[in-house]
Amino acid sequence: MNWAPRRIRPTSSAPAEVLDRWAAAAGHDAIVSSLGRGNSVRADGLFTRASAAVIGAANEAGVSRLVWLSSFGVGETFDWSSAAQKTIYRTLLRSIYADKEIADDRIRSSGLDWTVVYPTRLTHGPAKGTYSTGDRLPMKGSPAISRADVAAFMHQAVHGSEWIHRSPVITD
Repeated sequence: MNWAPRRIRPTSSAPAEVLDRWAAAAGHDAIVSSLGRGNSVRADGLFTRASAAVIGAANEAGVSRLVWLSSFGVGETFDWSSAAQKTIYRTLLRSIYADKEIADDRIRSSGLDWTVVYPTRLTHGPAKGTYSTGDRLPMKGSPAISRADVAAFMHQAVHGSEWIHRSPVITD
């Protein structure tokens, strides 16, 4: 099966409006979600609500492919984190990561052809195109990756089948 979407239509929303945007799934082959909380450290249930909405919209629209952005340190990737990363994840990002873990588990049990992407710390730098991906990568220090490189990887993932039902870690 060819996973290349026929067309791409980006949508964006303020967090309060995001649940209404999943109606955009109709007529498309895939959904790519890179939902985030910006500078907030409070999840307020955003990721769990959004995951339920996107799964429902995908099922209603007949869309089977989903590429979902999570964060390194969520779920089992927490165990692979450095001591410094774990301190940040347990404190500052606790609310967001707990909500993302519920959402990620929901995505994995959805029946969709999912990919849950785990980038390390995101930067605003330019794409380098030299990032590493894998089901598990060793972490030292404070690894980072540009949002542009993550977007390029997610674009590649939605167009192929290599990462279906897998949760790649991505970092520079």
